[in-house]
Amino acid sequence: MVYVREYEDESITRDQLNQSAGLRVIEFGANWCGYCIAAQPDIQAALAEHPELEHEKIADGPGKPLGRSFRVKLWPTLILLRDGEEINRVVRPGSADQVRQLFLSAFPG
Repeated sequence: MVYVREYEDESITRDQLNQSAGLRVIEFGANWCGYCIAAQPDIQAALAEHPELEHEKIADGPGKPLGRSFRVKLWPTLILLRDGEEINRVVRPGSADQVRQLFLSAFPG
C-alpha cells in the first residue's frame, strides 16, 4: 500500500505562490472527503510520473482564503502552476488519465 499524505493546513499564501518559480501542483481537498479519498490512487499514479513536480496538499473549507482565491468549489481540485500562474486544473478526477490531462500543457507529447 502506498502512503498518502494528508491534506495540511494552509502554510503558504497566494502572494507566495504568485512569486514562486517553476512548476508545482496544488491539491485542494479535505481528509474526510470521500471524493478526495477515492481519487488518491489515481492522483498518486499520475504524479509518480513527474517526480520533479512539487506537490502540496492543502486542506480547504469555508473561510480558507487560499482555496477561495483560486475559486475552488469542488474537491479534490488540482491546480498546476508555472512561475506562480495557473496553467491548468482538474476537478474531481475519476481516473489517472484525467489527472494526466493536467500535465499536458507543461509536458506536451
